[in-house]
Amino acid sequence: MPSWSRALHRYRFRSVWLLPDAPPAVVYAVLERVESYPLWWPQVRAVDRTGESGGTARFRSFLPYELDVVAGEGGRDPRAGMLEVTLRGDLEGWVRWTVTARGGGTRVLFEQAVEVHKPLLRRLALPGRPLFVLNHALMMRSGRRGLVAWLAR
Repeated sequence: MPSWSRALHRYRFRSVWLLPDAPPAVVYAVLERVESYPLWWPQVRAVDRTGESGGTARFRSFLPYELDVVAGEGGRDPRAGMLEVTLRGDLEGWVRWTVTARGGGTRVLFEQAVEVHKPLLRRLALPGRPLFVLNHALMMRSGRRGLVAWLAR
């Protein structure tokens, strides 16, 4: 497959969530409990642990498709506020959260580098890319809102 074709299926995302009223240790603890994500992040439809450091997850944002992945622990460093997960399935790559203190609250950096393997999304890669990027941005905005509400309970 030509390199330009592979590039169509690769995505890198970066989002920053500022949580002015939440201590970093509390935010890290919530992000560490991935099985609770569906309780506060509407687009995370299901998370099932299959062991101590892995599981499956299903995502669906605003566009009418679901993504299923098998996730594994890529790295964890509570002192540095870093959580990393490897992904395979409809997406292959990694996701990393970095939680740091900011003023009296928390700054959360979300980074993701993935290649799409879901056949429909690969076929629609060129015309659909702007919509897929927008879909991801909307999902991240919703995730931040959900986390803020979850922390305020």
